[in-house]
Amino acid sequence: MHMLDLGDVTLHWREDGDPAGQPVVFANALGTDFRLWDKVIPLLPKGLRLLRFDMRGHGLSSCPEGPYGMGALIRDAERLLDAAGVRDCVFVGLSIGGLIAQGLAVKRLDQIRALVLSNTAAKIGTPQLWADRIAAIRAGGIEVIADATMERWFSAPFRAGSEVTAWRNMLTRQPVEGYTGSANAIAGADFITPTSGLTLPTLVIAGSEDGSTPPDMVREMADLIKGSRFDLIRGAGHLPPVEKPAEYAQALRSFLSSIGHG
Repeated sequence: MHMLDLGDVTLHWREDGDPAGQPVVFANALGTDFRLWDKVIPLLPKGLRLLRFDMRGHGLSSCPEGPYGMGALIRDAERLLDAAGVRDCVFVGLSIGGLIAQGLAVKRLDQIRALVLSNTAAKIGTPQLWADRIAAIRAGGIEVIADATMERWFSAPFRAGSEVTAWRNMLTRQPVEGYTGSANAIAGADFITPTSGLTLPTLVIAGSEDGSTPPDMVREMADLIKGSRFDLIRGAGHLPPVEKPAEYAQALRSFLSSIGHG
């Protein structure tokens, strides 16, 4: 466990693998913490330096007063990588983590040599959609969106099992200020133009049962990035590292091998 005090926020982060290896950095989804990657990390090649972190307002990171802007979330990741001495990493971002990945790649090409954009888009939802969700949470707590969120996050077979309870608990125990603050950042994020200028190696991953960022939406983002590779994980919802970790890890391994990373 590592805690990084950046003044306006304290970030919780973890490092696995080889400290001297080529770095891979993971950024998770809204309403989750870095345990999102627990099943995938052990399946990746040995010799990599694997970093993951809780966004502000999530997990064990501090929860500053919101609302947050996407620029602040990108700056948090940027400062963490600088503090950890990370250069030329493969940045794996899922959902809001994918928005952070896109913004960071535009801003700091010295930090990012390749991207994995998972279950995300250049623009997610509409400002009104996010405003309505924020208002509902402020009125009734995160519990009011929990069941609908599980339907978007996971396929029906996974929801029928016992593990979904843990993810529902993770969501509902999320600080309201952290969730709504980050939702505000998504509402204001539109990376269609900057992402269309990216030329670095990129793997784009979608889940066939994703109710938050459906495959067609994810593919539209892939089409913005020249030479990107698109991978559809069948039977997975919005969080394929949880539902289909073996398939997800295989997609990462194949991509890392193709670019000579690790």
